[in-house]
Amino acid sequence: MSELLQRWRAALGDYARADVRAMLLLGFAAGLPFPLVLTTLSARLRQGGIDRTTIGYFSLVGLAYSLKFLWSPIVDRLALPLLGRLGRRRSWMLLAQFGILFGIVAMALTDPTAHAESIALFAVITAFASATQDIALDAYRIDSAEPQWQGALAAAYQVGYQCALITGGAGALYAASKSGWTTAYLIMALCFAIGPLTILFMREPQAPVSRATKAQEARVVAFLERSAHWPAALRSVAAWLLGAIVSPIVDFFTRNGWRVAVPLLALIVTYRLNYTTMGVAAIPFYVDLGYTLDSIALISKGYGVALTLGGAILAGYLVKRIGIPATLLLGVVLLSCANLLYAYSADQLASFLAQHAADPKHVLEPDRIWLTAMVSLDNIANGIAGTAFIAFMSSLTNVAYTATQYALFGTLWSLPAKSLASQWGAIVDHFGYPAFFVYTAVTGVPAILLVLWLLRRSGRVNTA
Repeated sequence: MSELLQRWRAALGDYARADVRAMLLLGFAAGLPFPLVLTTLSARLRQGGIDRTTIGYFSLVGLAYSLKFLWSPIVDRLALPLLGRLGRRRSWMLLAQFGILFGIVAMALTDPTAHAESIALFAVITAFASATQDIALDAYRIDSAEPQWQGALAAAYQVGYQCALITGGAGALYAASKSGWTTAYLIMALCFAIGPLTILFMREPQAPVSRATKAQEARVVAFLERSAHWPAALRSVAAWLLGAIVSPIVDFFTRNGWRVAVPLLALIVTYRLNYTTMGVAAIPFYVDLGYTLDSIALISKGYGVALTLGGAILAGYLVKRIGIPATLLLGVVLLSCANLLYAYSADQLASFLAQHAADPKHVLEPDRIWLTAMVSLDNIANGIAGTAFIAFMSSLTNVAYTATQYALFGTLWSLPAKSLASQWGAIVDHFGYPAFFVYTAVTGVPAILLVLWLLRRSGRVNTA
């Protein structure tokens, strides 16, 4: 028992590291803009009388987060004038944060009813700057610590991010109800100032370049020598594209080989399918079961978020104790179990709804124990899986191309998952909730098989 307590004290001690504390604050800075340009902004627009179709178009600003790989090579390779003295990662984060602050303040001072086009422009600027901050921040997190610390860094990032979602969601809505939208957004801008302040007190990570990477870069030099007869401008652009875009992709396959690289990429694509596909349907499912908004807010958005944070912290400990592959397996299995619990709950509660459908005046809210059980397993699993997944993708990058490779991994998992999730309504309409949640559990099977492959490979590598 004493040995177990010592292990837990040592695990919690990991979160006292300066870089872990900084990642907690940077995670907050990364998460705060997201609701302000999406969910919170949608509430503001609707309250301002903007029609639903127009509000739907506003949600397109979220594409910036999925398409950030398109400009990640610039963040990875281009040194900024003046700000560049802070270092490659910190300078880009600070520039992006200035853009976010400008966008939030501009949205605060703009009336969406009279200037819908202007607030849309400011939302796009904020989302673009936020996605750019994510690129530099992810690269900083990976470059700043050894692999064994990535679990703690990912957990701190997750905790900060979730706190920011609460602040930018419930906090902003509460402030708006008391003091109006302008004041609410200005308060959010003030809260976001924690980001630039953190940057000023951080150190720039020193990321050594491996021999293999130097050999990769030598190809760019060789290209310049072979293309000496080309126009100077064309040579410069071609060399930059080769070094910033082609080299990171070639590097990943060179380091891992095709037989390993392809399954690794397949694991990235499939790992978050079950959670993302199910997650978008969760709130409508609770409503359709007859739970009140108060119950949903208390259990799903309050208690559930706390469990997600707990799961993230637990994952940081597990990554260090049992490794990334084993933690990945635990997370995805628990998520699939959560999907099956949703399916069982939907089936059980269907009879409850049928019994009271004939007498709507006496419809009672289903027992909260069902909602609590579903939210508990789902959120703990997501905290573990999400943190382990961040640590996993971080471990696959080369410090010379961190921003580009990590942003590309992010696109590989988010676009397929979000595309699949968009069909949840049609599936439920045709087959019902129980079948839908069984389907989401099945989407986790490819990831489970690939993680088992990763575990087996990790064991072979360790014993080699």
